[in-house]
Amino acid sequence: MTNPDPAVLAVRPQPLGAFPLPLGYMLIPASSDTEEARMALLAGRLPQWPAALRAHELALAGDRDDALAQLSGTDPITRYNRFVMDPDAEDPAELRSALGEFGVLVDVVLFALGRSDTPPDVGAATGELAAVALSTQASKALDDGDVAGAVAILDRAADYAGESSAPLRGVLLGAGGSVAAHADPGEGVARFEQALRTLEGAEDLRVARAELHLNVAGLLHEQAVENPGLLNRAVPHYHSALQLVLREEAPLLWAAAHADLATAYLTMPMTEASSQLRLGVAAQSLRSALKVYTREDYPEQWASVQLNLANSLVYTPSSHQADNLVEAVELYEAVLQARDRDTDPLGRARVLANQGNVLAHIGDFDQAKAKLYEARYLFEELDDHVSSRCPAAPHRRRAY
Repeated sequence: MTNPDPAVLAVRPQPLGAFPLPLGYMLIPASSDTEEARMALLAGRLPQWPAALRAHELALAGDRDDALAQLSGTDPITRYNRFVMDPDAEDPAELRSALGEFGVLVDVVLFALGRSDTPPDVGAATGELAAVALSTQASKALDDGDVAGAVAILDRAADYAGESSAPLRGVLLGAGGSVAAHADPGEGVARFEQALRTLEGAEDLRVARAELHLNVAGLLHEQAVENPGLLNRAVPHYHSALQLVLREEAPLLWAAAHADLATAYLTMPMTEASSQLRLGVAAQSLRSALKVYTREDYPEQWASVQLNLANSLVYTPSSHQADNLVEAVELYEAVLQARDRDTDPLGRARVLANQGNVLAHIGDFDQAKAKLYEARYLFEELDDHVSSRCPAAPHRRRAY
């Protein structure tokens, strides 16, 4: 790439679509001061932000008002970047004309913000401009129920992006995987893994990469019901997701990865010496997930993780087994407080049965009898005799 011409509005290619919005739609103005930053963003890395891109830095940090305050210029690129964060600040038709080849982005923004029901035509656009325009068409196709059409459009978009921006191509391949997975989980896995290979080296797209790892793991985990060996493929992806993000960066993703990793470990067969270590890691991961999944904010996920933690404490060999069983009883009791017999009688019955069995194991027979009698009553009322004889299986919850 040659040095940018000061007379040019913005140098192609632009780092569009890979980073979160609004930065993902903002243009980098042509300048020798911004060229290094543009190239870093195209590679999926955050730059040392020059003063000329202070608005972009603030936009990425979520500071919309201060970002807008930095965009006081009247040139088309500055006006467009202001339009991304405040679409009422500019006349779309006039801005579209002033932007030349970048004018298609005005319609991309209008569609993405719900200001237009019609995605833009690609027209003469190429590279990353065509890719982001096509991504809006894929969104419209998906809204219309045309899953196959959406996947095909995203494939075209990824091909256009591949001409100029590997990170954008990776993001689009991942989006195609998310859509394709609904009809064919195997195809979803293949597309997610291709996206991960494409994004390798995109150091500052760690959250996007972690989401892809979690998506691959989730699909493999679901298929493991029929093919348990797939859990061995899922587990490394859970670990990879956790290696990429911190709790503070993506708390729900982080918690989901911990919770689902634990569920995978708990459902693996106990066939070797390392199984005990696996169960210990599962309990640790469940405790981590509960730092995010609180009863107040995420009651469903909280209850699921509480139950899995209680079950792991019951079945994990330990030199502190008595303490673990007492804690398990307390965890079951907390879930019972949230599971009403009128709204979730079967769920309550299963927790009561597990808790009753543990109480009997630690010698509290009066409490055990009361819990098991209530569980039996609920099971019989629901005509569910099988559940009364089976402990609850690990629950897998996805929310991020």
